[in-house]
Formats: sequence, C-alpha cells, structure tokens
Amino acid sequence: MRLSGKTAVITGAALGIGRAIATTMAAEGARVALLDVLDPEGAALEQQLNHKGHAAKYWWCDVAKEIDVESAFRKVARHFGKIDIVVNNAGISGANKPTHELSEAEWDKVQSVNVKGVFFGTKHAIGHLRQAGGGSIINLSSIYGLVGAGDVPPYHASKGAVRLMTKNDALIYAPDRIRVNSIHPGFIWTQMVQNHLAGLGDVNEGREAVGALHPLGHMGEPDDIAWGAVYLASDEAKFVTGAELVIDGGYTAR
Repeated sequence: MRLSGKTAVITGAALGIGRAIATTMAAEGARVALLDVLDPEGAALEQQLNHKGHAAKYWWCDVAKEIDVESAFRKVARHFGKIDIVVNNAGISGANKPTHELSEAEWDKVQSVNVKGVFFGTKHAIGHLRQAGGGSIINLSSIYGLVGAGDVPPYHASKGAVRLMTKNDALIYAPDRIRVNSIHPGFIWTQMVQNHLAGLGDVNEGREAVGALHPLGHMGEPDDIAWGAVYLASDEAKFVTGAELVIDGGYTAR
C-alpha cells in the first residue's frame, strides 16, 4: 500500500501503459481518476477496479483541450477530495514520414496531444497539488525524447519537449514540494507499438526485430513502466525531482 491515502489522476488511462499505471497504483492503495476519450474501455476499467475493492472513476477528457482538462481535474478533486499525483500519460505517435513530407496538420496533431496535453495537465494540477501540500507529477516521455531513430519526427520533437518541460517545471515548483519527473520507456508491447509496426510490415517480424534492438533482447511490458510510476509517485522518491527514469531494456545505453 505504497500510495495509500493518495489520489492519482492518469491521462490516457484506458489502454496500454496508462491502464497498467492505473491498475498498479490502485493496487498500491491510491484512489485513481481515469481520464481518456475511450469511453467503453475507460468505463470497463472503472468497473473492474471497483469490483476488486479499489476506488476508481472514469471521466472523458481530451487532453488537447484546456477546458476539458480544467473541468476534469475540478471534478476529480470534488469527487475524491484532493489530488496528490498526476500522470501525464496520454499520447499519440502520429505520422511516420520524413520531415519534409509532413503536413502542418500532421505536425500539430501530435504536438497538441503530446505537448499541450502535458502543459494543460501540469497547469491545472498545480493548484490542487498546492492545496494538498505537495505532490508528484509524472510525465511520460520516451527513449525518443533522448535519442533519434530516424523516424516519426513529430513524436521525437514532442517527447524531447516533454523531457525539458519536466526539468524546468521541477525547478519552478520545488518550493511548493511538487516533484516533477519524466519516464522514458523503450518499446513497450502496447496497441500504439503494434500499430506502428503494422505500418512498417509484418507485426510479428517487427516485434522480433525491434525487440532485438534492446540489449535485454525483447520489448517491455506495460507493468515495467507502471512500477516506475509507482516509485516516482510514492514517498520513497521524496528526494527525486527533475529526473529521467529510463526503462528501456538498455536501448539507450549504447
């Protein structure tokens, strides 16, 4: 029960890494607010967690729209009484084209979710976290926020932005006892990665080939990231802010 008594808001909570984070945080005692635009999946996760005796509730929220984020956070605080943890997880991969072939709309779509979503999630978390006496903001960046790979330029740009937004906000809000850290996953076996591989050819062959890029020899699982998020959200990480938690099977160690 490492998060007992805490309320966590997770964006993009219905599937993949977000779902794993929500499930693991709930198991560790947190009350979890599930934010997403996938109503059937979000509602099903709420029901599943509540059936297990956890406190969970789903709200529809488009993180690219400030009014949605502000409203959702207000509803969460009203429902659960406070907010202690915010996980800015919602993200999309976007068009996989060389930079010179991208349209402005393709570029902006990725930035609106991956960058503005983190901006709005942080902006509208601060007041609630201050009221709680401090807290933890966890931003999902990527190995693609650390190194280039010669593909998906909008995604690389967005995740690099999240990395430095995290460090800067860690400095700004440290006096408020609000810690801000980023997680940088390697390739994790989620629907997003499956879709990415499908766009390149055979998914099974792609999974094996991409897995081999990691020194440990395989892709990660959503739970690998979830436990990192639990650590950063917990009091065990009370002296950790502005940090990059890289969970990538050794991908960036080269």
